[in-house]
Amino acid sequence: MPATPPPDGPYDTTSLRAAAVRRLLRLRDAQRLTHHHVRIVAEAFCVHWRTVRRWMDNADAHNGTYTPTGRRHFTLTPAMHDALVRWHGNVTAAYRELAGDGLLGTPSRASLATFHRAVNRELDPGQRAALSEGEAGRRQHDVHRLRPHGNRNDAWETDHVEASVWVNVEGRRSKPWITWFIDHATCVICGIAITPHRPSRDAILAAARDAILCGDHHRPFGGIPHKVRVDRGRDFLSKSVDEAFKKFGTELIVLPPYSPHLKGTVESVNAAVKHMLFKGMPGYAHTPRSSRDRRGRPLWDLQDLIEYETFIALVLDWVNWWNNDHTIARLHRRTPAQAWQADLTPIDTLDPDDLHTYTLEHIDVPLKITSKGVRWNGAYYLDEWMHGHGSAGETVRLRHEPHHYHRVELYDAQTLRYRGPAFRSDEMSDRQSQRLEEARRRQADHYAAKARRARKNASARYAATSTVAPPQRLNHLPASRAAADLRELQTRERDVTSEARPDLLHRPQPSSTRWTPPLPTPKTQDMP
Repeated sequence: MPATPPPDGPYDTTSLRAAAVRRLLRLRDAQRLTHHHVRIVAEAFCVHWRTVRRWMDNADAHNGTYTPTGRRHFTLTPAMHDALVRWHGNVTAAYRELAGDGLLGTPSRASLATFHRAVNRELDPGQRAALSEGEAGRRQHDVHRLRPHGNRNDAWETDHVEASVWVNVEGRRSKPWITWFIDHATCVICGIAITPHRPSRDAILAAARDAILCGDHHRPFGGIPHKVRVDRGRDFLSKSVDEAFKKFGTELIVLPPYSPHLKGTVESVNAAVKHMLFKGMPGYAHTPRSSRDRRGRPLWDLQDLIEYETFIALVLDWVNWWNNDHTIARLHRRTPAQAWQADLTPIDTLDPDDLHTYTLEHIDVPLKITSKGVRWNGAYYLDEWMHGHGSAGETVRLRHEPHHYHRVELYDAQTLRYRGPAFRSDEMSDRQSQRLEEARRRQADHYAAKARRARKNASARYAATSTVAPPQRLNHLPASRAAADLRELQTRERDVTSEARPDLLHRPQPSSTRWTPPLPTPKTQDMP
């Protein structure tokens, strides 16, 4: 029975070549072999007919079995592999070290080019990248299969992305962050939330609410997903986010670390918005600098940056263009909206009123309504609906949006019926908040300048040398300047007790009933 090839390979022409040679040898033994047979086999393998004759001679030398010997190559030894590891993949430097130690054999067989060819032959690109760049470089050469597309709302992917653009946020430059949810099957951007600073769980919940709802100012895409893939970011692993998705039976899939390929759809959108939108906006953070640009000075002035509201409008317009006008190859050159409409999978929608408490965190301990309102987090919250309920012993449950402490929502402690909102009674005005922030910023800049000056004064400078010599300090201070600095430091580091103000707070006199007086020191007599 003829042997069948293995289903998973390996498929090599050597076995087919050996079968053809055996066929020719049988024809020769039967005295039916002609030169025409040899030419036909040579044409089939795209070689010269003399090559086929050499194959037959090889089979005759190995008892009728074609056995290719192959060319002899220079191979790497364990000592050579160790040298490559020590030099972090620098082949030329490893060759010099091995040549100096005499570990390369004869020079005719171990030239630099031969050593390079041996390294490229025995180490694949991923292994060579691991030697020079580590694990991160090796992962660049990994091969990943495409995930099955599935249907809409089968799986969503979410992530944060920092905008590569400086914008003007209330008179200061900042890089906004974008949080969005992407449908894997159709590449539709279902929900988005933008923050002028690094996002937290409130941005995730706001983007999730925007993704679930459909209609009005929300996009016509959304619903309740079956799965949501997230990375191991601290915000995505929070209890609030986990509980929010579990409320509707959505499975939160936490991906292993260092595996962005497992949520490639949202990673592709992150890269697309950087190349398609941010690069053409004023304030692009990665704009190349020219030789005239002053080092350490921002490339974009504050008046050249766009306002934060304008940035939000541009991002939302780009999202609308991505969903409705941009065609994608893996969607058969259709837009995400066309792929969404072509999918007839039913969508589980929700009413906006049902999501009233979706983005709110709850406090487990019931709170009591007093004459000053409800006390929580070191402040009192009240509203006009509380009149007539103060000091009556009524208890409520409190819910609030993460990091939003100016307003809370109150519910009945027993029935969980919504009672109404409550606002912080001692909330400062916007003008006071801006002035406080400016004062804090000035103080931070002042101490940052003092820290830079202190580091500069504390760093030692040494003379340059071309010979073997001990280090020689350069920045010696004059004697008078050094004495003045020492006196100033000693004044700052004086004992705390010397700064006491006994005139402000009188110290109590020791009492014989409460304090144990010290024993008198015995008098010593002089020895005669």
